Parts: sequence; structure tokens; C-alpha cells
Amino acid sequence: MGKQHIPVLLSEVLANLNPKPGESYLDLTAGYGGHAKEILDATQNYKDSVLVDRDINAVNVLKEQFNTIRIMNTDFYDAVLQLIECGNAFDLILADFGVSSPQLDIAERGFSFAKDGPLDMRMDQRQELTAATIINKWSERELAEIFERYGEEKPGRAKMLAREIVHARPIEGTKQLAEIIASKSKHSRVHPATRIFQAIRIVVNKELEEIEKTLPLLPKILKPGGRVAIITFHSLEDRLVKDYFKDASSYGEESELKILTKKPIVAESEELVINPRSRSAKLRVAERN
Repeated sequence: MGKQHIPVLLSEVLANLNPKPGESYLDLTAGYGGHAKEILDATQNYKDSVLVDRDINAVNVLKEQFNTIRIMNTDFYDAVLQLIECGNAFDLILADFGVSSPQLDIAERGFSFAKDGPLDMRMDQRQELTAATIINKWSERELAEIFERYGEEKPGRAKMLAREIVHARPIEGTKQLAEIIASKSKHSRVHPATRIFQAIRIVVNKELEEIEKTLPLLPKILKPGGRVAIITFHSLEDRLVKDYFKDASSYGEESELKILTKKPIVAESEELVINPRSRSAKLRVAERN
């Protein structure tokens, strides 16, 4: 499986969610259970808690680890819709929007350019759209648009990279794609393919669309006094969460949420040494009024 996933901002999540015995817990992106284990150890409420993940590999691990808990193999938006329909509500909700270490470390998943693998990037391997389709079939203009919008590349660079990729088709794997991007880039501390891979992954998995649709539904499955914690890994995600929390808390006594973290919480230097992938993580927490 590769390296086991190290949950980011674990102590900060525990401190701000403040799980208490008997509280119910919903993990919308349970992954390999790092956060869930610690929170459930505190609540000891397994029968009223739910773990969600769209990745079947993660779900199989969760089933081995938590054999008495309800586990849903679907995306978090669909899970929330199902839970609302069933009338479920929770004291604690967590969503960690990052890619897990096993996903990055297994070359066959195609998330990383550190190892050569197929252009896949699907979190849910049941879906049809893959990175290969985007890279080899989408138009130069479409590629430039997603590189600029979701990779936050400058317009000129986005267009140039899109042109180079179209000219290099067919592109077979992650290493070839990363090399094409690197060949047209200046040396930098961050690999020049990072933003492009981010953009493609976001589109393959409809990540921002899922977040944008899910956020307004969270108060419907959060009990009064319940807390919701959200971890993001890039500015596009964080902006959606920040803006939603601000809006949902701006109606005085009629507000659905109260913000508990005025500024996003980031990893301490000790965690950065142990888990460098936490360097871009931001945690925001709110409470249901």
C-alpha cells in the first residue's frame, strides 16, 4: 500500500472539535482512519457515527479497522444528501479535502509525478473520466482554462503549457507529462508540474464543485452546538470554506453557524518535520447555533 497516511493537524482538530463521550461523529473524507480513530476513541460512540470515502481502497481499510461503524463508499456530497434524507444529524463533522499518502505513493493511481504511473487521478475508480482523457483529448483552449483557473497559473504560461502538451500527444504517463512541463519551466523549490497536476486532479474529481455544493448542507446534518472542522490544502478550497463560514455566521441571532477559528490554523514546525505534506494544510472550525 505504500506509506500509511499521517493525519494532518491531528492535535489541532482534537482541540477545536473537542470530542466528548457519547457524541456522534461524521467523517466525510475518512481516508485511512487517522482522524477517525482518535475522535472515536474520545467519543466511544460507534453506533451513531458514520465514515465516508469514495476510494474503495480506503473503504476496505476502514472496514477492517472499524467493523461496527456504518461506512459509506461514495463522495461526500452524495453522502450528505443521503444522510439528510434519512434525518441524521451529528455532534461532530470533519472533512479533510487532501489527497491521502497512499493515493500519492501508489504509482498506479497516477496522482503523483514522483513515480511514473498512468494518467488516472480518480479518487473513485468507478467513474469514467481520467486524467488521460483530459490530457490527450481536451482542446488546447480547455487545457489552458483549467490550468489558469484550477492550477492558478498565469494566463500566458497556462496557454504555453497547454500548447506544449497538445503538441506532445499522445502522453502516456505522469513522468512524461511532468517532464514536458519541467522542460518549459525555470528551476524552483516547488516542482513546476505541481500546479498542473493539482488542476487536473480537481477537474477529474470535481473537487471544488463537490465542496461548493456540500458546504451549505452541513447545518442540516449538524446538531445545535455541534462542531464542524474542515481542512483544506490550497487557496481555492480555503476561499470557498472561508466565504461560506463568513456568510453563514453573518446574520446575528439568525446565523446558522458561529466561527470558532477567526484565522485558519496551520501546522506547527514540529509537524512539518514529521509530515511535510502538512505545510499547506489550513483548518477552519465552526459551531452550529
